[in-house]
Amino acid sequence: MIESTTVKTATTVAGQHSYPTQSPTAGVSGGWRELFSRHHAAAASILAGGVALYAMNVYLTAALMPSIVADIGGGRYYAWVATGFLTAAVIASMLVSRLLDRLGAARAYVLGFLVFGAGAVLNAAGPSMAALILGRVVQGLGGGLVAGLGYAVIRSALPERLWTRAAGLVSAMWGVGTMVGPSLGGLFAQLGGWRWAYVLLLLAALVLAGLARRVLPGRPEPGSGSGSGPGSGSGPVPLPSLLLLTLAAAAFSISSTVPTGWATAVCIGAGLALLVGFVAAERRGGATVLPQRTYRAGGSLKWLYLTVAVLCAGVVAENFIPLFGQELGGLGPLLAGFLGASVSAGWTAAQLFSVGIGSARGRARAIRSAPLVLVGGLVVYGLLQAEHASGPRVVLWALALFVAGGGIGLAFPHLSVAAMRSSDDPAEGGKAAAAINTTQLISFSVTSALAGTLVNLGTGGPVEAARYMTFGIAAITVFGLGTAALTARRVR
Repeated sequence: MIESTTVKTATTVAGQHSYPTQSPTAGVSGGWRELFSRHHAAAASILAGGVALYAMNVYLTAALMPSIVADIGGGRYYAWVATGFLTAAVIASMLVSRLLDRLGAARAYVLGFLVFGAGAVLNAAGPSMAALILGRVVQGLGGGLVAGLGYAVIRSALPERLWTRAAGLVSAMWGVGTMVGPSLGGLFAQLGGWRWAYVLLLLAALVLAGLARRVLPGRPEPGSGSGSGPGSGSGPVPLPSLLLLTLAAAAFSISSTVPTGWATAVCIGAGLALLVGFVAAERRGGATVLPQRTYRAGGSLKWLYLTVAVLCAGVVAENFIPLFGQELGGLGPLLAGFLGASVSAGWTAAQLFSVGIGSARGRARAIRSAPLVLVGGLVVYGLLQAEHASGPRVVLWALALFVAGGGIGLAFPHLSVAAMRSSDDPAEGGKAAAAINTTQLISFSVTSALAGTLVNLGTGGPVEAARYMTFGIAAITVFGLGTAALTARRVR
């Protein structure tokens, strides 16, 4: 909880339409103590809280889905619930810099939290799978905005010496949120009240909206150097790129609902072709989803974003882990939810260690080894799948998933800071950092749609379905071995 002196200080600064004072606390420099000092704790709490709410929502729904399908049906559209949310979040993330420009941090956050809350209301009242998917799309619009703001405001709200700690804190909230989300979802499912889980999300969004209105600054003045002042978010929305990306996610999602065979292959081929079209549109377009510097010859940002994408692909397995925990391990919804949090637990634990790596060589080594650890954990989890799994085998599942998540946590804070430092221009650095979130959302959206298809390909039963999904995602993350090596070379 934020102390009253912290709220008072941040509110006073917000009234002056500037970001919180960046003078360090006496006797500390760039550590956790300074980040949570009265000068910075209010801003850090909102940045972290918004991302935690977003992440908690994603995996709370994953834990609830078996109970939701049992109640309202629509099992064929299982993957669409995640894909609709994530695709909407990608679109919303494109509005982050523009809303910061027009509204300032406080109002942009309030808008995001209120839209997110409106989606939670639709989910809680949804009588059918179609209504639930609609609610998830609305939630995605608010959630994508809130999650994007968590990265975009770091550079302007905090001094450079705190960037690594703040990036680690914000990124760790994905881990914290995805530990709390499956656990809460499993608890509500166990109690037979899945709708009340979305009521809880609504209440949390309203609390964070009120806090953001009090402690975050308003619209910065022109020339303030914040990187989000007027004009920094101007420009057209990249509609061609967004359209191609949305169609690609839709094609992958449809592939999970058509009969297995040539129809599945056509949908997957169409999705891949649309992704190629997305990249082509990005290279040629004046307005782009990712920073235009991403596509310059010899630039390092493309390898950095590809590394983020393949690491985040590994997290998508969590959407189905609670389902397989119930089907193969005989777990109740609550324990299955905890099992689903194993990847995130590893992510969080490794990240808390990794943010303390100070040398360039150490950071490069962490980035380079991350995909290998992730792939190894996923492969072991897939090999351990069996029907009527015993308690010790379920524990081994959790350990393998924990190791897989550790691979993500090793690299993530250093990738975020590398993006921020990719340009000496504050506005460009802010855009590069915000694009980390956009890349995450793109990866989650596309991979979640593919995961549904991989599960359906396992027609021989739940063990085969689990292995198809796990090994398929592991195959995607293998590409990270090359992209991480190229990124680590730049970091060194």
